[in-house]
Amino acid sequence: MPAPAEHETPSTEAAPKKTGSKMTKIVVLLTVVAAALFACHNYGDALSLNYLASKEAELQQYRVNNPVLVYGVAMTIYILATGLSLPGASVLTLAYAWYFGFARGMVVVSFSSTGGATMAFVLSRYFLRETIQSRFGDKLVSFNEALEREGAFYLFTLRLIPAVPFFVINVVMGLTPLKTRTFWWISQVGMLPGTAVYVYAGSQFPDLKTLADKGGSEILTPELIAAFVLLGVFPIVVKKIIYTLKASRTTTAVEK
Repeated sequence: MPAPAEHETPSTEAAPKKTGSKMTKIVVLLTVVAAALFACHNYGDALSLNYLASKEAELQQYRVNNPVLVYGVAMTIYILATGLSLPGASVLTLAYAWYFGFARGMVVVSFSSTGGATMAFVLSRYFLRETIQSRFGDKLVSFNEALEREGAFYLFTLRLIPAVPFFVINVVMGLTPLKTRTFWWISQVGMLPGTAVYVYAGSQFPDLKTLADKGGSEILTPELIAAFVLLGVFPIVVKKIIYTLKASRTTTAVEK
């Protein structure tokens, strides 16, 4: 009789832990959703170019008086906006480019966008990965193995293609076995060309009012369109170069 009792004890103890883990995730998820809704409702308009243009003089003066605080707040806002997948990242990029200039704007936007992407990646992994893998684990075996082999290059390719939604990449990659540090540095490097194009566009406007009045159609100059085309072709060229190098190494190894 003691044997059955011993076998029942682990399952009895495991159930509360599993339930507690689910409850924790639910609480955290509700907190994140509530924070996102609160931010959208109360500060959504503050991310519009028209609003920022109306505060242009104040923003310039505040940056002069509190440079360190401004950089810290700017990066925090960008990380939270992208990490919670809030609308307005493109507006922030253009506004920051005008506000800080090309060089400083590149640093702020580049590291902030990668920080926000990593935040969304971690949130996706925490809330969704276990459920997806447990339900479709057998069907995802080959997919996971492929990502183990070429996940870094696959992510790099996606980052170079502006047509792929930013938040979709973050969420989907969070469901994969890709390591967080790999996701971070690949995103940092892969998003750099696209970030440079957007920051350059925003830095060319003399003031926010001009940027708000002209809108996105004026930003897409022939030079910028050509740059985006190159961004789309670049991953294909890089992949062919890598495959050629691999084939060359394989041939050399066989000959030896």
